[in-house]
Amino acid sequence: MELFDTHCHLDLPRFDADREEILNRCRNIGINHIVVPAIEQSGWSGLLALCAVHDGMLHAALGLHPMFVERHEESHLSLLEEAVREHHPVAIGEIGLDYHSGRQSRERQLALFDAQLEIAACAGLPLILHVRKAHDEVLERLRRHRIPGGVVHAFNGSLQQARRYLELGFRFGFGGAVTRPGARRLHRLVRELPLEALLLETDAPDMPPESHRGERNRPDYLVEILDAVARLRDEDPALIAQRTTASARELFGIPGRVGKRQ
Repeated sequence: MELFDTHCHLDLPRFDADREEILNRCRNIGINHIVVPAIEQSGWSGLLALCAVHDGMLHAALGLHPMFVERHEESHLSLLEEAVREHHPVAIGEIGLDYHSGRQSRERQLALFDAQLEIAACAGLPLILHVRKAHDEVLERLRRHRIPGGVVHAFNGSLQQARRYLELGFRFGFGGAVTRPGARRLHRLVRELPLEALLLETDAPDMPPESHRGERNRPDYLVEILDAVARLRDEDPALIAQRTTASARELFGIPGRVGKRQ
């Protein structure tokens, strides 16, 4: 089986001590592609350098995360445009709206999101969306831009909202939360959404599977997410792996090649 982790922050310092060991483990179990989404402008250079070292396996996405809106400056948007032209990331992300802790930064988040939507539309790149308590507002804005689809990371909205995203060409990332016994809404989404709409992700180092709760998450735990999705859908894990990997490759424009050994 070949697997594709569509969301993993492998560039963060929490992986500095054993990053190479983890990547070798991923290769050995068939995780040949990992998208590494950006959080803030100061991290882009390190993220891009890491992906260049592991070209063919690690794929960069560039963007400005809504949870860290206070760290983003107006100049970072023009720097994002320049970086997109120079480095050709596979997506604009991780971007979106996050109202989980209230709406104090609402106007700044909206301005940041709108500007990045325009950058994605001009570049013809898909999005990696981070959305909490703001799905309807995000959907409204997506309809104003010609975006070639994307993925709603850690989706936990309603089936009705999911159908609206599907109409716009979006897929849905499911990670460690689906392994939790009480995650009934997520379980229903995994069962009822079409398989072509599902993508697998870890969000490492955050959001570990139930068996590793309280620990640092790792991309090689993606196999546990695959098994949980297969059980929920009562389908062969090999089928889930094949279809989710094919969907991820199509979304991010990545051919079916195995990552290089280091």
